[in-house]
This record gives sequence, structure tokens and C-alpha cells, in this order.
Amino acid sequence: MNAVRPLDVSDAATAQAVVVLQREAYAVEAALIGSNGIPALTQSVEAVQAAGEDWLGMSDGEGLLGAVSWRELDVGTVDIHRLIVAPRAFRLGVATALLDALDSRFPDRPMVVSTGRDNAPARRLYERRGFGLVRYREVMPGLWIAELARPAGPGISPG
Repeated sequence: MNAVRPLDVSDAATAQAVVVLQREAYAVEAALIGSNGIPALTQSVEAVQAAGEDWLGMSDGEGLLGAVSWRELDVGTVDIHRLIVAPRAFRLGVATALLDALDSRFPDRPMVVSTGRDNAPARRLYERRGFGLVRYREVMPGLWIAELARPAGPGISPG
């Protein structure tokens, strides 16, 4: 596993690798939450490129292992848009490494994230890092998300 590095999704090959990765990762989440309505399952390379998100990623000899994307909101909050890990790398510390890198970029900044309401592994990961439930929201019929937030301060790594 290589170190976390910035990803440039304006590069078509990088954006394509993100699309492949997110389809693999979100297919697992779709099964967990019982909904194929996750927009990233059908997102194009062009949509990833046009999303206006910043990216960090990790790779190995087989390709992209994981990635995290975010936007900075006007209020100084970091809004995590995607945290995706290749199924072959589940439970190997990829998500933790990506979130640690994001925390080191934005120390002492509040963060928000949404995940599938019924995605227990993701919810546990965020809760261990100090995120708390803000609310549940149905974003389309049958697709419920949990909105989580963490106040300003360092993240809590699951060690």
C-alpha cells in the first residue's frame, strides 16, 4: 500500500479509476442499505470531474484502493462527500488512513458527512472518530441517509 496522495480527477484516467472504485464500493453499500439509488453507482467520469471536489487517494499494485473527497463550506466546515474503499481492501486501514490525512489537512475544523442510514460499518467508523448523528433524511423514496457532524477539534483515530 502506498501513502495517501492528492488525486487529480481532471486527468481522465484518474477520474475513470475513481468511477470504477466508487461503483465497486457503493455496490456493497447499496446491498447493506437495500437501495440502488446511490447516485455514485451510475455517475460518469465527466460528472466526477465536474463535481468540484478535492480528492485524496491510496493505491497498490492493482490500482486505486481508496479515496476521499470533500468540499470546504463557507462556514469553515469540511464536507466529506465520498469515502470509498475497494472491497479487496476492506478492514485494512485504508479508510482510517484517508480520514487521518484529511484531519491533518484540516486540524481543528468541524466536519460533516452523510452515509446510508443502514450502513453500520461506516456509521461505526465515523462515530469512533467523534462524529455524532444530526438527523436521518430520506433523499429519494426508499433511500435514507444519516447526516453526521463532528465539532472543531482533532479526529479520534480508532487506533
